Amino acid sequence: MKNEDVMNIAKKRGFLWSSFEIYSGVAGFFDYGPLGAILKNKIMNKWREYYLVGEGFYEIESPTIMPEEALKASGHVDHFNDPMTECKDCLEVFRADHVIKEAIGEEVEGLENQELTEILSDRQIPCPKCGGHLTHVWSYNLMFQTLIGAKGKKTGYMRPETAQGIFIPFKRLLRFFRGKLPFGVVQLGKAYRNEISPRQGVIRLREFTQAEAEIFVDPRDKKHPRFQKVAQQTLTLYTADAQEKDGESVQITAHEAVDTGVVSSQMLTYQLCLADQFMEDLGIPRDVIRFRQHMKTEMAHYAIDCWDVEIYTDRYGWIEVIGIADRTDFDLKSHSQYSKEDLSVFIEYNEPRTITKIAAKPDMKKFGPLFKGAAPKIMNFLKEADSNIIKEAFQDKGVYEVELEGETYQLTPDLVSFEEVEETVRGEKIYPHVIEPSYGIDRITYSVLLHSFTQEDERNIFHFPPDIAPVGANVFPLVNKDELVEIANTLMENLRGEGIIAEVDTSGTIGRRYARSDEIGTPFAVTVDHQTLEDETVTIRERDSQEQVRVPLSIVADKINNLLLKKVNFSDI
Repeated sequence: MKNEDVMNIAKKRGFLWSSFEIYSGVAGFFDYGPLGAILKNKIMNKWREYYLVGEGFYEIESPTIMPEEALKASGHVDHFNDPMTECKDCLEVFRADHVIKEAIGEEVEGLENQELTEILSDRQIPCPKCGGHLTHVWSYNLMFQTLIGAKGKKTGYMRPETAQGIFIPFKRLLRFFRGKLPFGVVQLGKAYRNEISPRQGVIRLREFTQAEAEIFVDPRDKKHPRFQKVAQQTLTLYTADAQEKDGESVQITAHEAVDTGVVSSQMLTYQLCLADQFMEDLGIPRDVIRFRQHMKTEMAHYAIDCWDVEIYTDRYGWIEVIGIADRTDFDLKSHSQYSKEDLSVFIEYNEPRTITKIAAKPDMKKFGPLFKGAAPKIMNFLKEADSNIIKEAFQDKGVYEVELEGETYQLTPDLVSFEEVEETVRGEKIYPHVIEPSYGIDRITYSVLLHSFTQEDERNIFHFPPDIAPVGANVFPLVNKDELVEIANTLMENLRGEGIIAEVDTSGTIGRRYARSDEIGTPFAVTVDHQTLEDETVTIRERDSQEQVRVPLSIVADKINNLLLKKVNFSDI
């Protein structure tokens, strides 16, 4: 199985290791070894190239521990749950929808706990570990809880996503972007989810790295100014409708996807195209990439359209590596409600408008004596409130209740009158909608390892693109002689001076060294031989073709640098 070959090489060569191995390990945690850490960081920097440089977004960094009230507002405290079931015999716990899918092959994600319980019972699905009886299904919150402060009086959580760290300082971000929509903000960092029973290696981690962008847009205009650049790009889409009918994915251009309403907006479709380009840039073959639309049963409560970028794997089937959603205005509205801070945006009209509206006028002779110190804040509320709603409440119930700062006040028709007034308005307040591409960096790193790996003539090769390969070049003296080793070490220093990660290897035959170099995915190897002593030239060998070219020693660093930056192809030199 390819997965086993890749993971064996990954452990052997220092890409990925199980964490806490000397203490028998803990499921859901992995270490990135020396080469894995470089690879992962290069993937993250590639992502930054796309979103910071290419899209002009800005990056922020927020704490990984969040107070409970922030995650209460976002819905995570109440809704960030997975369905759990327990074996009565061995007492092991499992995620119920995963157990059902593995047992009967049906997708049941999003079903209510009672429905899952009935399936477990009706289908007589046994414990995957011991074959025992599984209990009823209940909800389990995935967040790691902690206490903030020495006395532990404040409850906090390890953040389950990086997105909320962008929504909360929205007022400051809006000011930074001079109050103009659209704009994008990104964050790369750790997130934490206390998974019930992670059994899929780096696919399901309890601590993982996310790269998320939050793109704030006017809900009335979700066109993208550069959409024409991607309009003819072909995407492989697996729509919700096709899934319901057990159909197949289809290939369709971005332009057609928007025109036919398959994807809800240009803004969202543009992000699908960008993700597609990013994955291709990492060397992921197009035939293992698809975009799967969320079905109604699994759509997040805040989203109106959501697509997963999925990669096919030989062991786990299709796995989600990126989620791209239109989150609407849920987050900003919710944080406004809970924090009492106005997180709306004032959109100025091109020309001022004169409108006629119904205004609520309080009877001051009655208002002051009745409400006393609360009268001013109730009057301020009436200035901003929709008078039509108050009128309807008077007609239906004879009373309108105002909730302010935890207190409820009752207004009756004798306290308020209504009149038509003309008003000049220069704009209106709106809550921006949010388009969110959320990249799972660990799953993407695994996908790069899996799909760049081949075995050719007993050679193990990682075909990493040159710009993300952990080691840029290896330098080999043909034989382990002082004069050749000295030149190799000097060349290595020159390469490192150009910002290239380079190593000298003198152990074993030149064939074995090439094999080791290929096995860690190094795209280029430079060999110093006896001819180097005569004419100061060396050979550069390309990993994939195994072709070699001889070049002057003085220009090696420049040539390798240009090859790694993809400014030239190997055939060009």
